[in-house]
Amino acid sequence: MNVERHADDGAAREARWFHRRGALAAGEWESVVDDGLPGWQHTGLRIGVVADGESLAVPEAGQERIVVPLAGRFSVEVIEGGAASTIELVGRRSVFDGPTDVLYLSSFAAATVRGIGRFAVASSPTIERRPSRRIAASETPVELRGAGSSSRQVHNFGTPEALDAARLIVCEVITPAGNWSSYPPHKHDEHVPGHESRLEEIYYFEAARTDRSVHGSLQGADAAFGLFSTYSSPAGEIEIDARVHSGDIALVPYGYHGPAVAAPGYDLYYLNVMAGPDPQRQWLISDDPDHAWVRDSWSAQPIDPRLPFPEGAALHDDESDGGGQR
Repeated sequence: MNVERHADDGAAREARWFHRRGALAAGEWESVVDDGLPGWQHTGLRIGVVADGESLAVPEAGQERIVVPLAGRFSVEVIEGGAASTIELVGRRSVFDGPTDVLYLSSFAAATVRGIGRFAVASSPTIERRPSRRIAASETPVELRGAGSSSRQVHNFGTPEALDAARLIVCEVITPAGNWSSYPPHKHDEHVPGHESRLEEIYYFEAARTDRSVHGSLQGADAAFGLFSTYSSPAGEIEIDARVHSGDIALVPYGYHGPAVAAPGYDLYYLNVMAGPDPQRQWLISDDPDHAWVRDSWSAQPIDPRLPFPEGAALHDDESDGGGQR
């Protein structure tokens, strides 16, 4: 009986913090994470899909946001301070085709997204105002992190070093097939000045075959998968041990998280959205003491030679990757 109760408790904790593609659908959005979810308050995420001639209005409501094309190309109509402008985002065929243009929207801007494809909107509530700006793919700092089978590629377009934002920290990580990322397991749920910061975190996943025989990361790619784990820390109880597919979302309010594992034969992508209550916008982590030694071992290992991932050609005005298909 005790074993059954423990299993039930673990399943309940996973169900609260891990959501399959479409489980958080709201209105015209495929997925919505916001403060309407119990226990969630600092970060938000929307996943939208538009076909030719369609549009989605991005909620304003005192939030700073970053519009991230996942597959396709988009134009964003922005109204701020009584002035209107249209920002073109030259997208990509899939999340595995290199960095993309992104658009940071201030908490005072209203916006509507048009185009063909699939996009994400990361957000965090704030009353502070930072200037809206387009960040070109060529401006995005690309980091090769880890070594050996822990090698991964990080696009740091929304980190403190690359973007002036009030609270929001956003990046995307691409992990080659068979590799581990978000590793060693780490946490950021305590305010320890100079050592650790408090940050909620959202993981949005996509996976694709390494041979890309099925074009893009979502079309016909239901079989592609990775693995993701999160477990409890003194800040709270949480348990996620999930097989992740394209469109799935994991929420990490606290706890040690990692690894995210790309299965052999399948590359793994995730978009990370972070923000928290601390006075400074910092990403400071503490490794799980049992596994921290792994990070020290990287100095004797080379970066995985498959990195960096080759960049795909930019989409042209008359092209679509079909990202709007469901």
